[in-house]
Amino acid sequence: MNKLKLTHFHPPKPSPPPPTAAATTTTNSLNATIGRLSKQGLHREVVLTFTYMLNSPTTPPDAFTYPSLLKACTSMGLFSLGLSLHQQISVNGFSSDPYISSSLINFYAKSNNIGYARKVFDMMPQRNIVPWTAIIWCYSHAGDMGNAFLMYNSMQFDGILPSSVTILNMLSGVSESEHVKVLHACVVKSGFLCEISLMNCLMSVYAKCGSVADARKSFELLDHKDIVSWNSLINAYSMEGNLAEVIQLSLSMRVNNVEPDHQTFGSLVSAIANEGSLEVGRVAHGQIITSGFELEKHVETSLIALYLRCRTVDDAFRIFGRAGDKDVVFWTAMISGLVRNGSADEALRVFQKMLLSSVRPSSTTMTCVLAACAQLGSIEYGKSIHCYTIRQQMTLDVHMQNSLVSLYAKCGLLEQSSTVFKMMTYRTVVSWNAIVAAYAQNGYLSNALFLFNDMRIAKQQPDFITVVSLLQACASIGAYHQGKWIHNYVLRSCLGPNIRIGTALVDMYAKCGDLDSARNVFDRMPEHDSVSWSAIIAGYGSHGKGDAALEMYSEFLQSGLPPNDVIFLSILYACSHNGLVDSGISLFESMIHDYKIEPKIEHNACIVDLLCRAGRVKEAYDFCRKMFGEPMVDVLGILLDACRKNGHEELGCVIAKEICECGPVDGGRYVQIAHSFASMEKWDGVGDAWARMRGRGLKKIPGWSYVEMHGTITPFFTSHSSHPQYQDIVSVLENLTYNTKKPVLNWEEEDVCFDFYEAVS
Repeated sequence: MNKLKLTHFHPPKPSPPPPTAAATTTTNSLNATIGRLSKQGLHREVVLTFTYMLNSPTTPPDAFTYPSLLKACTSMGLFSLGLSLHQQISVNGFSSDPYISSSLINFYAKSNNIGYARKVFDMMPQRNIVPWTAIIWCYSHAGDMGNAFLMYNSMQFDGILPSSVTILNMLSGVSESEHVKVLHACVVKSGFLCEISLMNCLMSVYAKCGSVADARKSFELLDHKDIVSWNSLINAYSMEGNLAEVIQLSLSMRVNNVEPDHQTFGSLVSAIANEGSLEVGRVAHGQIITSGFELEKHVETSLIALYLRCRTVDDAFRIFGRAGDKDVVFWTAMISGLVRNGSADEALRVFQKMLLSSVRPSSTTMTCVLAACAQLGSIEYGKSIHCYTIRQQMTLDVHMQNSLVSLYAKCGLLEQSSTVFKMMTYRTVVSWNAIVAAYAQNGYLSNALFLFNDMRIAKQQPDFITVVSLLQACASIGAYHQGKWIHNYVLRSCLGPNIRIGTALVDMYAKCGDLDSARNVFDRMPEHDSVSWSAIIAGYGSHGKGDAALEMYSEFLQSGLPPNDVIFLSILYACSHNGLVDSGISLFESMIHDYKIEPKIEHNACIVDLLCRAGRVKEAYDFCRKMFGEPMVDVLGILLDACRKNGHEELGCVIAKEICECGPVDGGRYVQIAHSFASMEKWDGVGDAWARMRGRGLKKIPGWSYVEMHGTITPFFTSHSSHPQYQDIVSVLENLTYNTKKPVLNWEEEDVCFDFYEAVS
């Protein structure tokens, strides 16, 4: 039979091998060359050598040629060449060879074409353990454990016993603990308990499925434990976040004369990073240096993640700067850690250096970079990154698409955000959360609720993030009834108890004015953190219940939680809005001296507002000069209003001058200055303020309010009559005004009736 030649593949010809006496010997020698090159990972050279075989009439390929070729096609992504090889295999009559068929099954499996792999398997006249193992791996690799177990049982029904490799291949795709236990039973039944590599894999899969106790039992049953056994169990506890057990095992392995390697230290550092313990991390770093693993890429990556998790960015940059050959994982760890630390600008600079170093970013890298753009609110950078992914023909996986939805939403481009969402062929709960939050955070509550309903129709179960996004939107616009409906959904769906949902409910009810419901939700929460305490304290403070806010603060201190800057901001706000001057000043001093918390701008502004509301304007001004390094326009605005109300004309002129000297000022500030001068009858100052405002082309944004109805916000601006229902609104307001001015008489009160009739007579 004539051999079929490949006509579509024309690489440059390699140098011919030395001639041999017989064709069979030449084919064997070229097969040996192909096998050696394949083991070295030189897949391009494998294909070039095969091309030489095709061009030589004395070196026809045989059954030993194709497995390495198919492996090269898989590694290089040459699917069309693999199809041509399959055709040649069929024409040359090699289809029945079990090793070639197994190679074809692997080729199609790794090309995500399970259907072709199954056809190859079904067409085999006879099957030994090799093709059975290949087809089982094919289904396991695709995550189809149902068919993997079906083929496993069919294999035994045909009288072929599984090998340790067969079970290893099945373990590679397991994600449920029940499946691991079934395969563990198969290991025992087949007598593979002494297969150390199989038992190590079993422990790793137990850990991946969250069954650390079963992994520990398997470890204890091992007669011989190598470094991989110890690392598998240490990694299991590291994934669980059990730092104490990781440290204990690291010490025990030394007692058993097994020295830790870079994998051991990588797992140890990862566990420390999850714990956020900087001091323990520094000790581990010292051991890594002593053991000589500091330059191992896996360890360096873990150390960067540790220091960024502990917010010691300088230490992370020192390791990053010393590192030699940086791979994509290393770059991505640095970028993602900077984004989590709120250093999005630094993350983008590192990304730029990554591109200059010719390292191709992965989809995970791009997801982190898009998150950095969203954090900065930079649509210019965000669009640039989006265009880069398109130019590089990168596959937009679901994580990148989720980041794009969030990016466009945070930049206010809801139409683009919605377009990306609609183009997604596969959506996770994160995708739905991103689009629901997009509309909720931009004030479109009704759209967010419609999407929430679509999410449930799509059989996607909302989680606490979905609910919190909707509750925050309800709180921001005072949508009380919608907030109650979401609360009912939480109860019906058994999403609680959840501290974040509870805190969001407290905040929503407080901002909607229902303090009783807010307190009821707070009291029913099984645990509280500083955020939930801040929500209830701020709720009481904003509704004129300063004493209740102080009582809640006392209860917070009794709970044993340490107060932070957010707690103090809430209680200082409560004191400011309720005239509790002495309590506010006392709490401010306690924050600084007792709890060693450095006051931020917001804390200082609260004290200025507190003193101004109490009429102690000069004291407030002195405090402002002392606590603020540079004049703050907003704080000076508080002082200026207080001067106007309390008649401090001289101080008001000084503050007005300071506001004008602060640089660019919005139109509202000039209007405030003009009104202040007008109240003091300083008309020159009024004219100067208006002149400055006009000279800079500024306009004051008109005062406005809004009404929320059925999830839709309708804004109303001062002196504007552009609303389509303006006449109806004015008519209703006039009727309400007239009715509120009418005298209301209680006819059950005899004295009132008598006084009324006396007045009439």
